[in-house]
Amino acid sequence: MRILGIFCLLLTLSGCSSLLFYPEPGQIFTPEKAKLEYRTVTLVTADGLKLNAWWLPAKPGVEVKGTVLHLHGNGGNLPMHLGGSWWLPKNGYQVLLVDYRGYGLSEGEPSLPAIYQDIDAAFAWLDKAPEVKGKPLVLLGQSLGGSMAVHWLVQHPERQKQLKALVLDGVPASYRSVGQYALSTSWLTWPFQVPLSWLVPDGDSAINSMPQLNGVPKLIFHSIDDPLVPLSNGIRLYQAAPPPRVLQLTRGGHVQTFGDPVWRQVMLRYLDDPEHFNGLRRLGEIPNYPPPPNSEDESPQ
Repeated sequence: MRILGIFCLLLTLSGCSSLLFYPEPGQIFTPEKAKLEYRTVTLVTADGLKLNAWWLPAKPGVEVKGTVLHLHGNGGNLPMHLGGSWWLPKNGYQVLLVDYRGYGLSEGEPSLPAIYQDIDAAFAWLDKAPEVKGKPLVLLGQSLGGSMAVHWLVQHPERQKQLKALVLDGVPASYRSVGQYALSTSWLTWPFQVPLSWLVPDGDSAINSMPQLNGVPKLIFHSIDDPLVPLSNGIRLYQAAPPPRVLQLTRGGHVQTFGDPVWRQVMLRYLDDPEHFNGLRRLGEIPNYPPPPNSEDESPQ
């Protein structure tokens, strides 16, 4: 946490959006190691960069239910984020998992707003892919990937109409509030958390765009144990989101949601009927938050 505090201090002093990103070069393994069928895809951005991506087809013999565009968080590269979507192909969802500019084998350096062109390129590829035609499209955004997705979708309202659902996992509501939280965890930066956090650029934060994200169902996962992006972020995003929306509280570390088969099942059931799914109630300390008006207690789904 001290390292994260120092990072946020540097971010606040520099105002440099590139410090939001922690790319790892190279590729330590491919989905083949996990015994997954895949192929490498090259995306080309509007500014001419080549991005590395993986296409995971639905498991042979399984009915294709839809396509998931997976936008990962701010650290690592594709192999380190495979845990967020490896399980979808065997359940009928084909996946496009993208490395942003500067990550893994992708060209360039990550920064805002240039990185939004990478999301443009992913959607452009999906528009042309024959495997995607006529199938529901889902966007899965984890951590910073979810923040960027919310902002990008508001800038591209025509794309909202293409989505069956938007699934967010451990997403910061505000870069500024997460910066303040990180500064508060070190005695070196604690006294300066408020003034320094106000120097963090916050215009692209998800909380600013979420109220305008109309017409697409939203499932917001957030762990009550998240050590990096506190639960208050998920609650704020839920409160700001136009319906239909569900906030599903989970347990565990930051974006470790889909390591638990229970939450994988929740997402699958949600995708069956995003308009009406109301969340899973698992144990007394994890209710759906808040309960719908005049609702009665229900057994776990």
